[in-house]
Amino acid sequence: MQNQEIIKIIENLKGRKNYEEKRASKLGFPSLYAYFENKIQRKKKVLEDKKKELEELNDHSKLKDKDKSKQKKNCSCC
Repeated sequence: MQNQEIIKIIENLKGRKNYEEKRASKLGFPSLYAYFENKIQRKKKVLEDKKKELEELNDHSKLKDKDKSKQKKNCSCC
């Protein structure tokens, strides 16, 4: 089953099609379709990795905020 998104990308290459075909063969891909399929998978993986990093940073910052609020409550003047 072929991905319609990849097919549209290949159809819209116009003058860059020869360049992309040469690049795909140079990188060892059997077809232009396989090259773009790999390219899309890498982009998705990068986005997922960035999303995970942001979630970890948010969790870490929430923990720091909780620690700061505990420190403020422990003062002798309150």
